[in-house]
Amino acid sequence: MEALLVSYGIEWANLLVRWLHLITGIAWIGASFYFVWLDNSIRPPKPGSDLAKKGVSGELWAVHGGGFYNPQKYLVAPAELPEELHWFKWEAYATWITGIAMLFIVYYFNASAMMVDKSVANLSGLEAVGVGIGTLVAGWIVYDLLCKSPLGKKEGLLGLVMFVFIVAVAYMLTHLLSGRAAYIHVGAMIGTIMVGNVLMVIIPGQRKLVEAMKEGKSPDPIHGRKGKQRSVHNNYFTLPILFIMISNHYAMTYTHAYSWLVLAAIMAAGVLIRHFFNLRHKGKVSVGYPIAGVALLLAVAVAIAPRPVAPVAAAAAATAPGAEGTAAAAPAAPDFAKIQAIITQRCATCHSDKPTQAGFATAPAGMLLQTPELIHQHAAKVFQRAVQTKDMPLANMTQMTDEERAEIAAWFQAGAK
Repeated sequence: MEALLVSYGIEWANLLVRWLHLITGIAWIGASFYFVWLDNSIRPPKPGSDLAKKGVSGELWAVHGGGFYNPQKYLVAPAELPEELHWFKWEAYATWITGIAMLFIVYYFNASAMMVDKSVANLSGLEAVGVGIGTLVAGWIVYDLLCKSPLGKKEGLLGLVMFVFIVAVAYMLTHLLSGRAAYIHVGAMIGTIMVGNVLMVIIPGQRKLVEAMKEGKSPDPIHGRKGKQRSVHNNYFTLPILFIMISNHYAMTYTHAYSWLVLAAIMAAGVLIRHFFNLRHKGKVSVGYPIAGVALLLAVAVAIAPRPVAPVAAAAAATAPGAEGTAAAAPAAPDFAKIQAIITQRCATCHSDKPTQAGFATAPAGMLLQTPELIHQHAAKVFQRAVQTKDMPLANMTQMTDEERAEIAAWFQAGAK
């Protein structure tokens, strides 16, 4: 009962922190989208106009929510510091804090199941956690050094180098951790870079602008330029990180033999699509970018499409001595009682109304496999996850064998009767 209550409590913590992470993430990304749109959409005032004399570099008129809005941007700062000044920072901090909490709740507290895949690397749970945390720290350090180097003045080249670096990290992680954990840590690294931009560059730069105005000095525009650069970087990171946030629902991506390359292509598609919208806000319509992004996604979908699984019995018959020149007989479907025994032993320890596997209070995804009727109902899903993607059982905790997966394949291909 104590173990059950602990698992149940962790599941509630998972739900509440995940919900909060989603809320704060929407607030942060929404602000990022809005301000990049605003920067790209404002138009300079007429030369010699009152706005130009006030130092306004751009403005626009908008209508929303039953009212008209007239946001204005000053090239460096207004002549006088306003009494009330809104800072956009807590959205970023809260998103990162809840994201790290999710890492601990879902991955680090159960690292042996969620992060370790012995078929990938023989790591302990603690070693896997060390790889994960080290990735977050190293990712920020490398990115920040690149931005501060001479490369930081060449945006296109900097973006390409960062993309190559992120893909290299993805390659490394997919050869050390389970596919699902590798993907989520690439996302966590990008998220750490994004919040690092806010905490270490954008907000400190804004504070220096405000402090200079309070002291009656002319603010140094370099702080605004640095903040704008990092803000734009964050904007391009958003679509890749949003995909990674939902990727754990799509095992076809992170269980592929070239999962790092799959992730690279999907991230590139997100960047291309985001670039289209950023250009569109400036009045430039370049449809080649979204077309290229969609083409990349279609190419990935075709490349990782599941291939027919050849029944093991048929292959064995075809290669048996004396089988040359004869047609292999179609293998007989395994008896359902045998399939039920496999699923009961390997799957139903988690997928039942009362899981017996430690760490689970309820069945993952609500899928129950404890009766013949339920097994038949979910036959296609069992085949997909146990045979095609092989990401279940989770971390193969119940040690399902290749022979048992072949039995499930033969049963499903024979009609799952």
